[in-house]
Amino acid sequence: MKALILKRYGKSDQLAFADIPRPKIKPNEMLVQIFAAGLNPIDNVIPKGTFKPILKFKLPATMGSDLAGIVVEVGSRVTRFKPGDAVYASILDLGTGALAEFAVVPESAAAIKPANLDFVQAASIPMVGLTSWQALKERAHLKPGQKVFIPAGSGGIGTFAIQLAKHLGAKVGTTTSTANVSLVQRLGADEVVDYKKQAFEKVLQGYDVVLGTIKGDVIEKSIGILNPKSIIVSLIGPLDAAFARARSMNFLMAFVFGLMSAKIIRQAKKRGIEYSFLFVHPDGHQLAEIGKLLDAGHIQPVIDKVFPFNQAKEALAYLEEGRAKGKVVVSIV
Repeated sequence: MKALILKRYGKSDQLAFADIPRPKIKPNEMLVQIFAAGLNPIDNVIPKGTFKPILKFKLPATMGSDLAGIVVEVGSRVTRFKPGDAVYASILDLGTGALAEFAVVPESAAAIKPANLDFVQAASIPMVGLTSWQALKERAHLKPGQKVFIPAGSGGIGTFAIQLAKHLGAKVGTTTSTANVSLVQRLGADEVVDYKKQAFEKVLQGYDVVLGTIKGDVIEKSIGILNPKSIIVSLIGPLDAAFARARSMNFLMAFVFGLMSAKIIRQAKKRGIEYSFLFVHPDGHQLAEIGKLLDAGHIQPVIDKVFPFNQAKEALAYLEEGRAKGKVVVSIV
């Protein structure tokens, strides 16, 4: 089968198409014919080796994590799916990739594709949906009436997280460029700061949750807009010791990550604010719950551009430019 593989860490030119054997499944897995694969910023970070100490990649490795497709084979222990089912999933850090004609998907990572979405729309959802769900519902326990700050509202995470936060009854503040103000307002943002004209930390106040989505000093600046006993959930670091422990890393890694996050944790504690780093994990049951929201129309996919499979490298380059409104998807079939 055809797949986009990473030959070795370091440079972008280590990505190449290759013909590789169709993968074989274990009893708790399914073989899925991929119709579309959604791209995420981590797909451009992985080849650089940044996550080498964290992710379980065996090179050469097939790239991509989000997929939508049709089940063609199921293992002997699979009970929730059968051949012919349309499914979607995130398979990040599960030893296989989505930028291929077929992929192995553990039963635990998959959910039935929302009936009202096509495969391209469905493939745009898994990682941003799971990340938003795990950050806002599980980690922050976002409640109706609370205020959540979601920077970069027009990006892949932002466009989904805004809609989920509004569904949960929260008030949403965000940042975006002038051209995208109307987009984030349509998605439900209550307070929109045009970062080209204003500094968000001088405009926003009284927030209960911050979703860290942008590198740089945004997280440190966001401490000033939060109420006491609030929470910062960062998706971009710094990593913390709790993350190392959750992934059963050794004491040294926990110590190193603790040092990396010590400054922001110390600054947050001065204001009575909790800081934590979140690394998304695949979860088919959560995807099923997200699917209900999509089926009901409470959340709409936002897709910027769709590339054919033979332009997957160009799709990754486009995503890395950082100007996509919503998601970038690769159509496999």
